[in-house]
Amino acid sequence: MDFATIKRVWLPLGVGLFGISEIFPAHLGPYDQARWLGLGISLIGLAGVIIARYTLGRSFSVKAKATAMVTTGIYSRIRNPIYVSGIILCVGLALMLWKMIMVAITAAAVLVQIIRARQEAEVLEEKFGDEYRDYRKRTWF
Repeated sequence: MDFATIKRVWLPLGVGLFGISEIFPAHLGPYDQARWLGLGISLIGLAGVIIARYTLGRSFSVKAKATAMVTTGIYSRIRNPIYVSGIILCVGLALMLWKMIMVAITAAAVLVQIIRARQEAEVLEEKFGDEYRDYRKRTWF
């Protein structure tokens, strides 16, 4: 395993699990079924982010670049699984904490991810043309 894989996959997984393990037992919000549901949803979101980052491999970047078109694994169904999984993670945290600020953060994250997905689509369409347009027709978001 190389350092890039550690930095791209295992470090975010460790940080995410640490963060969730610190938030869940904290005395923030009620301890009820919503907290447990939020924990489960948060873990699903985190897993989605990690799987998507692993699948992207070296094609992962913070800013949209068109180095390669990844259409396998989770990307065979969802064009932007990191964005979708990140929103799922935020929803889980909002349920866990039961704070209005988390609802606002989640709403803002949805808007930011939609904008980023559109920008990314423009870059990929410019580079890959019809191949990307066909891929868009076969996948969700």
